[in-house]
Amino acid sequence: MDCDTTGIEPDLALVKTKKLVGGGTMSIVNQTIPRALRRLGYSSGQVDDIVAYIDENMSVIGAPHLAAEHLPVFACSMGDNTIHYEGHIRMMGAVQPFLSGGISKTANMPEDVTVEDVERLHMLAWELGLKSVAIYRDNCKLGQPLSSSKSAAPEPAGEVEIVERVVHHPVRQKMPRTRRGRTFEFRVADCKGFATIGEYDNGQPGEIFLTVSKQGSTMAGVMDAFAKSVSYGLQYGVPLRAFVEAFTNMRFEPAGMTDDPDIRFASSIMDYLFRRLAIEYMTYDERAELGIFSVDERLQPTLPGVEEHVTATNQGSDLAPDPKSLDTGQLSFAPIDGIPVAAAPILGIARPSDAPMCMQCGVVMMRSGSCYVCTSCGSTSGCS
Repeated sequence: MDCDTTGIEPDLALVKTKKLVGGGTMSIVNQTIPRALRRLGYSSGQVDDIVAYIDENMSVIGAPHLAAEHLPVFACSMGDNTIHYEGHIRMMGAVQPFLSGGISKTANMPEDVTVEDVERLHMLAWELGLKSVAIYRDNCKLGQPLSSSKSAAPEPAGEVEIVERVVHHPVRQKMPRTRRGRTFEFRVADCKGFATIGEYDNGQPGEIFLTVSKQGSTMAGVMDAFAKSVSYGLQYGVPLRAFVEAFTNMRFEPAGMTDDPDIRFASSIMDYLFRRLAIEYMTYDERAELGIFSVDERLQPTLPGVEEHVTATNQGSDLAPDPKSLDTGQLSFAPIDGIPVAAAPILGIARPSDAPMCMQCGVVMMRSGSCYVCTSCGSTSGCS
């Protein structure tokens, strides 16, 4: 629409400098300046002289041939010939009765305004019945997209201007000199180890020490270095849940049964360790999202009023055997509408009561020839 501004927004400056996202700047010269000068009665030569002066100095003050009474015509939101910030609010107050919503307009304030000036401006907006008011103090941000200062001119060739850079520096929260901790022993398959967790005063973990295998071995060195890296991460603010999500369900040897009643099977030492840390230091809701529960949380009745009975056992022979399959000759049939049906259902298939427990996952194995096979993980008791 050949407009430099929209609505009742005054111009920011006669010559604006826009900072580009990819670097560099671009000058935007208002096309309304020569039109306004011609309407005010200036000749073509005078218009060219005034426009050249504005392009070079980014200001209309001191321009040749320009009359003093015409300076307010070229007043802008920023620069050395500005509209007072109350003028923005009063213009909005004049238009607000004709609008049903708020006005998308910002009152530009100079850099040296005080808190009291901002307060008085908001009170004026309230007295005029404005539905919304927004202010912007010049240079209140490290990098603003539009400016009228001459310092925003394009840099010489070969130089790159950095508009804004925000760098976050993490701060390490060191452990107190005297701190509490807890040590627990664990065993994953045939690998035994110890883990010591140092805690802050609020009970959250801040360091971890791992002792696995013999001192000086490769595994002990790798685990010690891993524990130090996790300790530094905890002290620099990495949440424990991030470690739990990253290291649970990792699969490598040693893996298998553990001696922890809450975590009976682990796919690796890392899997067991961070599941144990989750149970110790994370809330139930967080663990529920990750599917990590203790044995008490897993043993919940499926229906109200239903009690579950658990039989402690070490061998499969301690469990009560399942009922044997019924012979077809023992089934009684009663005719219904002339069609004979079985009066008693088949109770199930007999399982050998002497079947051992799977050494990998703990499920009761099934006989396969002269050996046993696990229906869960596929392990066998010795047959190929």
